[in-house]
Amino acid sequence: MTILTINSGSSSLKASLFAADGSRRNFHYRDVHEPQEAFDQLMRELGSDMPDAVGHRFVHGGDIADAARLVDSAERARLENLIHLAPLHLPGNLLGIDLCALRFSVPQIVCFDTSFHATMPELSWRLPIPNELGLRRFGFHGLNYAHVAKMLPGILGEAANGKIVVAHLGSGASLCLMENLESVDTTMGFTPAGGIAMGTRSGDLDPGVMLELAKRYDAEKLSDMVFHRMGLFALSGGESSEMSALLSSHSENAKFAVTYFCRQVRAAIGGLAAKAGGIDAIVFTGGIGEHCPGIRAAICAPLAFMGFAVDASANQSNLPSTGQAGSKPILVIPADEERMICALCLECMALP
Repeated sequence: MTILTINSGSSSLKASLFAADGSRRNFHYRDVHEPQEAFDQLMRELGSDMPDAVGHRFVHGGDIADAARLVDSAERARLENLIHLAPLHLPGNLLGIDLCALRFSVPQIVCFDTSFHATMPELSWRLPIPNELGLRRFGFHGLNYAHVAKMLPGILGEAANGKIVVAHLGSGASLCLMENLESVDTTMGFTPAGGIAMGTRSGDLDPGVMLELAKRYDAEKLSDMVFHRMGLFALSGGESSEMSALLSSHSENAKFAVTYFCRQVRAAIGGLAAKAGGIDAIVFTGGIGEHCPGIRAAICAPLAFMGFAVDASANQSNLPSTGQAGSKPILVIPADEERMICALCLECMALP
């Protein structure tokens, strides 16, 4: 089967066409501010190529454990009701379904970032609030974490089943603690706004800060601030939310934002290691994790006491393994949500 995968992120649109003969065409549109334009460009570049099915990355699947679902009217309506949980992503995700329905008369399948974290124990997903409120931690970036989990045995062998922290660092960023290649904890929570500081999202905040902000702003303005005006953008004094721009800047604000980010990531690694009683490897993935050797070096430099030491040359060359001789593994694994979406689509289409 020929599968078209659609991966609409918070600031980019990626797509891949997996042909029946095993070939693959990739499409990537960066700095997407108007999703409609990116989708229109994708349709033009596809030309006459027609898929047998379309798979979509969906950031939030709600409280279901299914990794993928076929889209029908009921599922489309259910997804619409989840927009408030991921307002930076789900409108673009839903637009992708609607635009593809206009172009292709083929099955569409939604694949959920949240499902990989369904293996988390209650100690990880429970929130310290009244249980009757029905709110919990979900976790995100699950499609890429699932891809990394598939890759690890071929790299580490039996050691892949150990305690591993995977750092998915991009415009959105989170970390996941894996044991036996399953998620047991993660930094994001009820929405993709939680965890560590990101491009425009603050990550975790003192609840009192949110109460104070709620006094100053109405719900719409506060939501805009939470998803578009915090994180690296705020830390840099509004200079940029993009790590590449901050790294190339000589301003003190940019340097502060970068240092803050690295400190938060290594604190998250340390926190997950404490929960696990130690970790056996660190994996970097995502745009920042894969392409910013200075960030990886700054994150790992203080972690020598845990057995991690970066090899400067290997790290600068973005090699798959960047640890010194004698160091616990420090790996770089390119993100590939699209391949995971394709695999889930094939599984879904094969079901009776």
